[in-house]
Amino acid sequence: MRCPFCKYEDSKVIDSRSSSDGRVIRRRRECLNCAKRFTTKEYVEESPLMVVKVDGRREQYDRDKLKRSLRVACKKRPISTGTLDEIVTKTEAVLRDKFQDEIPSREIGELVMGYLEQLDEVAYVRFASVYRNFQDKEAFMNELTGLKKK
Repeated sequence: MRCPFCKYEDSKVIDSRSSSDGRVIRRRRECLNCAKRFTTKEYVEESPLMVVKVDGRREQYDRDKLKRSLRVACKKRPISTGTLDEIVTKTEAVLRDKFQDEIPSREIGELVMGYLEQLDEVAYVRFASVYRNFQDKEAFMNELTGLKKK
């Protein structure tokens, strides 16, 4: 594992922990050259999930794409990167348990919106506005009214 500080290619593992129902291993490492510590995460390599888009196209599920969209929705909100990682990991776990190889994109969006609604209303509305692709202000206001009633 390459050190992110000095780029040296060897390190030793100081601590390993399993998390997310055993799907992720978090390793604390120390560089053998500069002695700085850093964290890596290892994910179980599973068969690729395919996302079925609204128009019928299929593309491979991309964890980073989901994380980027969450970052945009949560920009300037008091939500840590760790919390966003947890949302992505929980979403993936549900998708792997619920579906075989193909996942409708709407399922991903609904899952993420459920997590964001509990976490932060502003992030929820931002994500929903892109995901649901509001065409006019009435549709947007209906979503806000529904959120206000809850």
